[in-house]
Amino acid sequence: MPKARDYHLTEQELTAVETAIHRDKRPEVRQRCIVIRLLHLGHKPEQIAEMQAVSKPTIYGWYDRWRSGGVEGLANKPKSGRPPKADDEYTVALQEVIEKEPSELGYDFAIWTIDRLRAHLEKKTGISLSESRFRALLKRKGYRYRRPKYDLSHLQDKDAKAKASDLLEELKKRSSETISHSSLWTKPR
Repeated sequence: MPKARDYHLTEQELTAVETAIHRDKRPEVRQRCIVIRLLHLGHKPEQIAEMQAVSKPTIYGWYDRWRSGGVEGLANKPKSGRPPKADDEYTVALQEVIEKEPSELGYDFAIWTIDRLRAHLEKKTGISLSESRFRALLKRKGYRYRRPKYDLSHLQDKDAKAKASDLLEELKKRSSETISHSSLWTKPR
């Protein structure tokens, strides 16, 4: 028969677990600390597994991780996999390019679009990102695409605009002079 585990925590360990339950920003750590506390309170691993909707071996694994690494041992480990294509060099290039006008880089257009940015960065860095990955990168970096507001003030004649403004003010003054401030209804004398 296997030896029964002792799930009792010291005062210091219990304080660390309860602090993590209330203050840790990682939801997986909070959930796993709740499991450790429930084990300390005397609940059976089978009951806790049912309450938390996980398997019994998961409960044992979390407890073992707690014993070997404390609260930090309960955090998710970095996942392995393919590294992202958009490395730091790509991100720096994006930040440099997006702050410049396309004409500064020799282009005939005046506005960066997603496709134009992607094509320029692919030419510059040799890294090709899909549109969805590129949009996700822009979002992570805090960039948002907004339509430009067209302003035609640079095409306006300043002298003609000033004359029109003066004429408008004069018309406003004349209209106030012609309107009588007395009522149309009068009382007979």
